This record gives sequence, C-alpha cells and structure tokens, in this order.
Amino acid sequence: MSGDRMTISAADLLAETRAAVDAVDGLFIKARQAVRERVEEEGRISSNAVEREQHAAHGLAWLGTYVEALRQMAAYAERMSGEGRLGDAEALIVRAAFGEYLAQTFGGIPMSQGEFVRPADLGVAAEDIARARTPEVEHLILSGNTRATRAAIIELMQAAEGAATVGDAGLDETLEAFREEMRRFAEAEVIPYAHEWHLKNAYIPLEIITKMAELGVFGLTIPEEFGGLGLGKESMCVVSEELSRAYIGVGSLGTRSEIAAELIMAGGTEAQKAEFLPQIAAGEILPTAVFTEPNTGSDLASLRTRAVRDGEVYKVTGNKTWITHPVRADIMTLLVRTDPKEPGYKGLSMLIAPKPRGNDADPFPAKGMTGGEIEVLGYRGMKEYEIGFDEFEVPAANLLGGVEGQGFKQLMQTFESARIQTAARAIGVAQSAMDLALRYAEERIQFGKSLVNFPRVADKIAMMAIEIMVARQLTYFAARQKDQDRRCDLEAGMAKLLAARVAWAAADNAVQVHGGNGFALEYPVSRVLCDARILNIFEGAAEIQAQVIARRLLDGGN
Repeated sequence: MSGDRMTISAADLLAETRAAVDAVDGLFIKARQAVRERVEEEGRISSNAVEREQHAAHGLAWLGTYVEALRQMAAYAERMSGEGRLGDAEALIVRAAFGEYLAQTFGGIPMSQGEFVRPADLGVAAEDIARARTPEVEHLILSGNTRATRAAIIELMQAAEGAATVGDAGLDETLEAFREEMRRFAEAEVIPYAHEWHLKNAYIPLEIITKMAELGVFGLTIPEEFGGLGLGKESMCVVSEELSRAYIGVGSLGTRSEIAAELIMAGGTEAQKAEFLPQIAAGEILPTAVFTEPNTGSDLASLRTRAVRDGEVYKVTGNKTWITHPVRADIMTLLVRTDPKEPGYKGLSMLIAPKPRGNDADPFPAKGMTGGEIEVLGYRGMKEYEIGFDEFEVPAANLLGGVEGQGFKQLMQTFESARIQTAARAIGVAQSAMDLALRYAEERIQFGKSLVNFPRVADKIAMMAIEIMVARQLTYFAARQKDQDRRCDLEAGMAKLLAARVAWAAADNAVQVHGGNGFALEYPVSRVLCDARILNIFEGAAEIQAQVIARRLLDGGN
C-alpha cells in the first residue's frame, strides 16, 4: 500500500475516524488503570505518589488530551459532512491530524521538546497496545499524514490566500461574521503597527482600545441588561483568536475585561454588578487581575497579601507580581487574605479595588501603592509590573459578594473561561506564525525557486495548519460546553495545554523557515516567537496544567 495520498470517501473517513477514537479511548482506559495502580494508596489517590510518578501522571494527561482532541476532530468531520461542508481541505486536515496524532500516541507524545510519553511508560501491557492498533488505526497512520497529503494542503492554502482559516472552521454564519469584522479591524489598525509597539515596548494606543470598545470586544459575554452583547464563550474564542493573530497584546486586552466581568457576574452583589459591568462592557474602565505573589506562583494557598477591615475600608498590605496592564487599569480584582487565622484557601477574599490611571512617569498615583516594571521578552503592549501595597485603601463595599472567605472559590469559577481564552489566544499566535511563514516561504527565492517548493519547508507550514485546526476544535468544544453550563475544567485545561504547545511549535518553525532573518529583530516573526513562549507558562504552567488534568482523569473525570 502506497504511503502517498489515497482517495477515500467521506463515509469511509467518518467510519475510520470513529473506529480509531474508540481504539485509542480503549488504550487510554488501560493507561488510566495502570497509572492509578501506581499512585493509589489505601483506595485513594496519593498526592505524594502522583508527584513521585509525575512522568506517568502527566503523560496520562497528554494521552487523554490527544484522545479528546481526536474525538473532537471526528465530531467536526461528522458535522461538516452532515452540513455538506466537508471539502478537500477539511478532509485532508482531518486525515492528517489522525495520522499524526495516532502515530505519536503509539510512538511518543511530546510533552515538551525533550520529554516524550509512550504507552509502555504508562504501564500499558504489550498485548493491550497491540489490541489498540486496529486496522483503522493502522490505515490512518499509514495514509493520513503523508508527503502527498501535506503537499495538497499547501496547494489549497496557496490557492485560498487571504482566507480567514485553512479549511472551514465549522462555525455558524454569525460567528464567521464576527471573525471577518475582527480581522478587518486587525488588518487596518493593529498589524501595521504591532511590531513597532513591540520593539519600543510601547503601550497599545488608547485609540485602539476605544475602537475595540466600539466593536463590543469588552462586553461580548456580559448580559445585555448590563450593556453587553450577551454572547457565549465561543464568540469570545473567535474574537480572541483573531485579535491575537494580529498582536497578542491586543487579543489579551479583551481577556482582562472578560476575567473581571466573569468574577463580578458569578460572585458579585447586585449593586456591584450594576456599578461595574456596564462600565466594563463600554470600555469606560479597564480592569487588571492582581492575584500572583512573589515566591508563590500557582500556589495560591500560600498567598500572604493582607487586607484588614478598618471601618468602611480595607487596608491592603503586601506584594504582588506579574500583574498585566496595571498602570492604565481603573480597577483591580485583588486577591487578599482577610482572615490570617484560616490556613490555605479558606482565608482568601476578592476585592474590587479602584485606582487612578497612571503613566510611565508616574505609574501608580495612589496612596499606599508603588511598583516597578518587569521587562519581558514578549507579550508587550500592556506591560508587566511588581506592585507593593502599604495600607492601600479599598472601600469595604467592594468586597466581592459582600462575604469574606469566598475569594478562592470565586476565582475558581473563572478558571474554565480563563483557560479557554488562553487556548484561543494561542491559536491566534499560531495563526500569525503560519501566515508569516507561508508568506516568507513564497517570496524568498533560494537555489532558483521559492522556499515553499522545498518539501521540508512546506511540511512545516502544513503541520501548522493541521495542528491549529486540532487545537481550534478542542477549544471550541470546551467553549460550547461552557456555554451550555456544563462543567468543562477538564476540556478547558486540555485545550490550553495543547494550544500552547501548538503555538510554540508554530512560532519556532516559522523562525526556522525564515532562517537567519527570523533571528533579526526587524522581522515580525521574532516577536511572535517571544509572544508564543509565555503561553506555556501563564494561566497555569504546562506542568501544573498536566498535573490538574491528571488528577481529574485519575479521579474518573468527575
């Protein structure tokens, strides 16, 4: 049987992909049983054992992510076929995705550049591995991600130059209209200037923020009664993706408001909702999230910043770090410890803390508040700061929900959306890398022909398109689950884990396509590389994310 691209009907493709998902799901069940046996003590999952078996536990998280990603790609193919939208590009991408991810499932899933996990690492018996390699799996591995398939994808990409996505993303007309509107705005107002902002470490101009507000970016998911558009998380994905494709800083401006609005909608009093949500939706106030502290990172239970009630105010004292866009923010969602007697998470509360806007010369013109900029490689345009509080006053009426001790619970309610957002931003960054790589490969002449005509260059770009679609479908699925009020922390975590890796791989390969020019600051791809790197770190580093996913999977996904 030839390894070149084979002709296969839509019905056969759907049947094969469904069967392949069943096969790897069976493999996953065996892997989960084997890993659970390693980390179980007296009938319960032992945290110490999970830590000791981190490679296997995190490997299980990655295997589970691959299985869910393939399940969503199969579901995507079925939807597209049912709607008469499964064209050549969509079918090729689905086949290539299955071929590659199935091959990696058995041969080694990359958890990072130097870490791979294989079924045997998880304790899966050889006969169970062999049983999972069904005829459908073997056929997809052999015929899916072939040289001819990748070449055909590149041809379709070149023929559809300027298309919003490679292959139909599977969205309805309304969401595609949103994508087009955001893309027109980004191409006119952001892309021509983004690299200059990055190189100068300059703030995104306020005029851009005003135009974003006019487009409804800051009120996408805020209910109409509070001045928002009342749309779902899937719309937020599309908008975040397209704006981040232009510049991650612009894409992330919307997510600042999204996080704050969700905190207030889920945990705020009626008075707090009425006061803050309309202003956030209109872009009249810009929020920033103030959670992380030096030496704590993801360990929020160790948070020490103290808020003491003194009459009608809380006086806040402590230090925060890695705070994004705090200088120009008007309110801070500020996580503090209001009860020092309660250990861990129980003594934490959330404050909605107003502050005056600052500037580079006077970043924090507020009594009891100081800070210094953290210079960063990428993710610029908003600026990162360390902040010190010394009896900084917050009105007591701004205790989120009006009850102390609810801060951690309130924050957890936003984590699903935050991770879906980050996955969407990662997809946008990956799209940017792919756009730049393809354009450069078409224009750059070496040895008498364009770079895109060299198979290994074309293969890199085709793989970007394939993996972007996989990450996109997993992310959209998580968003739809959220929109239907279903628990989706597992799916959101998986989407973030995979999309961040896809963004980094795309950016790294885009630099490689550029060769030496990719290492030059004047080329935008150098910015995209720096921007992509943070995605594996914030909103939960990849290792922390894998740990959280693993615990959920080992607990049966409940």
